Amino acid sequence: MGKNVLFEIGLEELPARFVDDAQRQLAAKTQKWLETLRISYQTLKTFSTPRRLTVLINQMEENQTTVEEEVKGPAIKIAKDDAGNWTKAAIGFTKGQGKTVDDIYTKDINGVTYIFVNKIIEGKPVVELLPGFKEIIESIQFGKNMRWGTQTLRYARPIRWIVALSDKDVIPFEIAGVQTSNKTYGHRFLGKQIEIENPLNYQEQLQEQFVIVDAQDRENMILTGIKEVEAAGGYEVPIDKDLLQEIRNLVEYPTVFVGSFEEEYLDLPPEVLITSMKEHQRYFPVKSTTGELLPKFVAVRNGDANAIETVMKGNEKVLRARLSDAEFFYQEDQKNTIDFYRNKLSNVVFQEKLGTIHDKVNRVVRIAETIAKALQLDTSTINQVTRAAALSKFDLMTNMVNEFTELQGIMGEKYARIFGEEEAVAQAIREHYMPTSAQGELPETEVGAVVSVADKLDTIVGCIGVGLKPTGSQDPYGLRRQAIGILRIANDAKWTISVADLLDIAETVYQSVNLSAFNSDTLYEELNSFVQQRVAFVLKENGIEQDVIHSITAGQVGVMPIITEKARILSEKRSDPTFKSSQEALVRVLNLAEKTDQTEVNINLFETESEANLYSAYQTVAENYKSANEQGELSEAFHQLEALTEPIHQFFDNNMVMADDEALKNNRLALLKRIALLVNSFADLQAIEWKQQF
Repeated sequence: MGKNVLFEIGLEELPARFVDDAQRQLAAKTQKWLETLRISYQTLKTFSTPRRLTVLINQMEENQTTVEEEVKGPAIKIAKDDAGNWTKAAIGFTKGQGKTVDDIYTKDINGVTYIFVNKIIEGKPVVELLPGFKEIIESIQFGKNMRWGTQTLRYARPIRWIVALSDKDVIPFEIAGVQTSNKTYGHRFLGKQIEIENPLNYQEQLQEQFVIVDAQDRENMILTGIKEVEAAGGYEVPIDKDLLQEIRNLVEYPTVFVGSFEEEYLDLPPEVLITSMKEHQRYFPVKSTTGELLPKFVAVRNGDANAIETVMKGNEKVLRARLSDAEFFYQEDQKNTIDFYRNKLSNVVFQEKLGTIHDKVNRVVRIAETIAKALQLDTSTINQVTRAAALSKFDLMTNMVNEFTELQGIMGEKYARIFGEEEAVAQAIREHYMPTSAQGELPETEVGAVVSVADKLDTIVGCIGVGLKPTGSQDPYGLRRQAIGILRIANDAKWTISVADLLDIAETVYQSVNLSAFNSDTLYEELNSFVQQRVAFVLKENGIEQDVIHSITAGQVGVMPIITEKARILSEKRSDPTFKSSQEALVRVLNLAEKTDQTEVNINLFETESEANLYSAYQTVAENYKSANEQGELSEAFHQLEALTEPIHQFFDNNMVMADDEALKNNRLALLKRIALLVNSFADLQAIEWKQQF
């Protein structure tokens, strides 16, 4: 029978956003640690609450696994001298492995003979290794770390206790002045200090102290409680998964309860009510069975149901105060005009080298208008684009957004309607922030899409132009996310303007405003490289293979819908065995075409029928390929390239390209070069690792 081993890290309350990742790290690091040390076990399970991270290892073997390892030594020509005797190199090698020259045997590797010995690595008692788990605890990384007292360890929160048990025995080690023991602590207010005598009783003992250590169990308790109040009240509680996960990581013993607020607050925009409840108080909003917001909320207490009425009234009082503030701000904001708020943007710095938010808005207006004209939108839509761009940030100066920053754009849309703006303009003010994450929702309207791209282009080109390009994991202005947003919008809207041209539009606007810190010397290369990496990310997210991505993204970043469609076509062809013949023909042409820059073909130099046939086929394909491309029929365009397969094979079967006659050789290479240029205009097929070849 093996040992049951328990490690628990007791902490001050962790931020909810750190808990799940820390638990994942603990599981992965522990598994790797056990594997590296050759420690066998039956099962491993991790737990987490705001105050603890725990791993329980069942049936851990008491000794490391003993292994026999083959150790490679020097080549035989070094291991033996001319007389066939073992050299100092061979003797030293065996001695270092605890062996003698009598244990040597040889093996050939890639045509070279080497000496080997088999080395037995005896397993140590695991009890000697368990204190090393200290390194696993210390290695857990958090989004933000801190030091406390005179300790050097950086951790998200101070460590208050450490449980380390192998069955009943304490595993001795110390971290940041905290010595391991078998003592843990229950709920901060409802529990007490207890001793764990058997790791297998850990969950049960803590549950008696009002701590549910399994995060999924806590989540299920919350969901069960919500279903009960739904059934009792005859209403619905929409479940926000992110909020649910956050709440389960804020409590150790969840108890669900319902509170209410005055109906008069339902006159506020629903987004204000929901934001006040979800973002500020971590409450679930309540809706009727027909989807209307009700003057109620569902909350989760960190504790039992004792005196729950008092807790409910306290939460109602807090929410009432927030809603009262929101009501005041909503009424006060409507006493001013949009121009009043727009003018105030001049007092707020967007970025010290890029000017105020008012400066940014002026640039976005020009970028958006240029994009709208390039897309050949009608005059009415262009006017809506410029108006929406001009009003895109005005709500940042309102009281409501100052208090509820999550409502930027949303309140802009609400107020724009109230102040009499066109519906398309109002909606675009909200949509121009989309997508708010790499996979977030995209703008629904044409106006919103244009203003969104213009705003993001201004930020990206401006920041990189003044030297604020993201480095490593640091991206304080969210440039990567915004670039992905541009690509997704352009692809979704089927824009025919290239991404390179979009960047040029923004760069031209920046050059016209003469910012002293803006440097355009290397900007083109930096922007192209930055956006290429984001294109690769988007394609990879869509399941495109890395080699296909390389074949598509070489050079300038083109039209996004075309890039996406080409990637899809090549990804399918990559694994299609029927394409093998075409692939071999086209890649052979590409390889030989690298030997010349000449494209002038003299038909009078053709010696064989296959030369003339290939040239004729090329002319037909080139014309059809161009026509298919112009009509956006990319599958047909690539099919035209495939039509060259047989003429190419016939050409190579009947002609020596690298002929002794220089004129003949150059003419044949020129023909191949013209075909290669046509193929490369679709993608770099040489970059693709054709699966059917392996």
